[in-house]
Amino acid sequence: MRIFHCLAAVCSIASPTLGWPSKHACDYWLEDLPHQGVSAFGNTTDFLTWRNVKDFGAKGDGISDDSAAINRAISFGGTCAPGNCSSTTTAGATVYFPGGTYLVSSSIVDFYSTHLIGNAVCPPVLKAAHNFSGPAIIDGNPRLASGSLGFSELGLFFRQARNFAIDMTELPSHSNVTGIYWPTAQAHSLQNIRFDMHRGPDSRQTGLYIEVGAGGFLGDLAFHGGLYGLNIGNEHFTIRNVSFEGCSTAVHHLWDWGLTYQNIRIRDCGVGFNISAGGGTDSNVAAVVIFDSEIADTPVGITSGRSMNYSTPKGGSSLVLENIALLNVPVAVQGPDAVALNGTNHPRRSMVIDGWAQGTSYTPEGNQTVDGHTKPNLRPKSLVQANGKYYERSKPQFEHYPAARFLSARSHGAKGDGDTDDTIALQNVINKAAKARKIVFIDAGVYKVTHTIYVPSGSIITGEAFPVIMSAGEYFNDWSHPKPMLRLGRPGECGQILWTDTIVSTQGSQKGVILIEWNLASEPGAPSGMWDVHARIGGSAGSELELAQCKVSPGVAKPLVDEECISTFLAMHVTKHATGLYMENVWLWTADHELDAVGADSITVYAGRGLLIESEKGVLWLYGTAVEHYVKYQYQLAGTKDIVMGHIQTETPYYQPNPGAAYPFPYVASLGDPQFPLDNDTIPLPLPGNTDYITDAWALRIVNSESILVYGASLYSFFVDQNITCSLDSSVGYCQKRLTEVKNSTNVAVYGQDAVGTEYIYTVDGKDLAYFNDSYANYLEEHPWYTYVVAVFRSE
Repeated sequence: MRIFHCLAAVCSIASPTLGWPSKHACDYWLEDLPHQGVSAFGNTTDFLTWRNVKDFGAKGDGISDDSAAINRAISFGGTCAPGNCSSTTTAGATVYFPGGTYLVSSSIVDFYSTHLIGNAVCPPVLKAAHNFSGPAIIDGNPRLASGSLGFSELGLFFRQARNFAIDMTELPSHSNVTGIYWPTAQAHSLQNIRFDMHRGPDSRQTGLYIEVGAGGFLGDLAFHGGLYGLNIGNEHFTIRNVSFEGCSTAVHHLWDWGLTYQNIRIRDCGVGFNISAGGGTDSNVAAVVIFDSEIADTPVGITSGRSMNYSTPKGGSSLVLENIALLNVPVAVQGPDAVALNGTNHPRRSMVIDGWAQGTSYTPEGNQTVDGHTKPNLRPKSLVQANGKYYERSKPQFEHYPAARFLSARSHGAKGDGDTDDTIALQNVINKAAKARKIVFIDAGVYKVTHTIYVPSGSIITGEAFPVIMSAGEYFNDWSHPKPMLRLGRPGECGQILWTDTIVSTQGSQKGVILIEWNLASEPGAPSGMWDVHARIGGSAGSELELAQCKVSPGVAKPLVDEECISTFLAMHVTKHATGLYMENVWLWTADHELDAVGADSITVYAGRGLLIESEKGVLWLYGTAVEHYVKYQYQLAGTKDIVMGHIQTETPYYQPNPGAAYPFPYVASLGDPQFPLDNDTIPLPLPGNTDYITDAWALRIVNSESILVYGASLYSFFVDQNITCSLDSSVGYCQKRLTEVKNSTNVAVYGQDAVGTEYIYTVDGKDLAYFNDSYANYLEEHPWYTYVVAVFRSE
């Protein structure tokens, strides 16, 4: 207990570091450490995984034009350039910016798997020169001459930018320039970034522009001025701890399927949220959930396109508000033809919206249209802070620790070359760091392990450029005796573990591996945490689960499952003993395509189970998590309680139901596995139009649990036997019958759930609810899937 309390005190940090310490206080451990990461499985042994922009000629003096030097640092030595490379797992790099002011006259173009990281103690300023030419200061996905994006926005993974100030104030106020252009998909994050723009009605500037993509995480951002702070169109996103001041419109929606906002602070703007795209007759916005947020000194809090009189489609513009404080906001929600919810114009006395919604509401007793105040969720005390808001914590960057507090994995004997067995070396450095209260720094590379690694209480682990810990060998290849690759705490162990910026993976057939087994019990006031920790099963260089091994076989009845492509018994298990765990921006992905291939790159990898939570005491926070392509289920919560989730995202396997979810992994009763029919011969091919099959994986199962509160969910089923027709044309049928099961559980609520390709969104104690045609939301030409939305679901 002594270690636990000491660690909690040392590691507690404030959310975003946006101040400007004096020059002598700018030492940052990441800059001072030796950088010796390697590119395992790459084509060259001298690839630079670490680049300091000053080593490439950048001055950071606020006078010199640093554009060319910064872009040289990004593009040097075979990184994955837009238009020339679709994706990579061998050319990831960190481009580092020391403190200073970097004057730029053209866009900084980010590459695939290239992390832009500034000094966290003294965040560098990226300042647009008066003669700046380009669409954005940081262009995360540039338009090519053809007009197409340099990278597919649905396949742009594993990248982050953090610790910057973006200054556009030297540009004319009418200049149509964006701070960051960021159309991206999963495993992306922007953190600790300030955007400074011109204020006033003449400003045409935008802080952050995301027009397409499939989700990620935004956190600890501050927007000042501009036409729009955030201008966004995306399938799904989690946006947490963001402030807006002096923007004409703080948040402007182009379109969405499901976006979740938590702890948003808006002050002195013209409009807080504009989610009216398409208006009341052709809504482009499906679902928006906003909670634990504040709007002040703003004439209109939210502008919505939904009118209960004529809104089409029926499920469009669904909106859920919970615990929203208003101060001097005369109109809380403005509809297309009238005020939907009055606010307050009192300059000193706030009002609080406890719960309010527009859309379709479902309970086991049936559905109804809601347009007004709703009962807020009953929040367990274990999940909230003293102010009543849910607990949240920004990803720790350990900025106040000196370099001497970090122990490098490679400096302690690990190779990270993807070939050497690094089990013993990693275990030794983890043990040494925990004993000395130091931090494990996993240098860039791929670390092969052949036996379980135990991570004790008191451990802190952080990675460089998403290093990979990869299971391999026969020890992990017996599904009758599954074994964890990483065991975090032992049953009965108490304390705290912090873990950031790492990928866990497998090599070849690994039928019995549990990638992450979490046993540790942490106190609610000082929970353990995972930030930017991802699973990537197959699809990467060296995984031996690539095109050469795991080809797709659509149209073949009862295909022979390739034994070598069965990998991962369970991605992550939060056991009965565990409690007090915070997870943010965690993507547990079984690859559906190869990331290093050119052209047709679809693969079929069989991974048994996604995220299993069996914590008896519960107390978990999951913000911005996603689980995709597991055989039996993506999320399963069984015998647990007191969990808040938002936003979650899933996809079921593309090959199902051929074979179905009963294959190839056997049913395990002790894990509470769902049961599926075993006779695949009864399933006709092709399947669109058949509504009787029930052999597809669950997206979300909640069984024998209580107080499970979901603030946004995007649950997708796009394919039947690799055929996408079922999600593009609802007239031919559905991709699967059901997605979400709630069984013998109480105080379960889901806000703003959008779904694709399912006939029924919920099954509650055996009863099917939310038929797809009851809640059709939107269809967009650029993202041509049929989307269905439920504003509020409750299972009392």
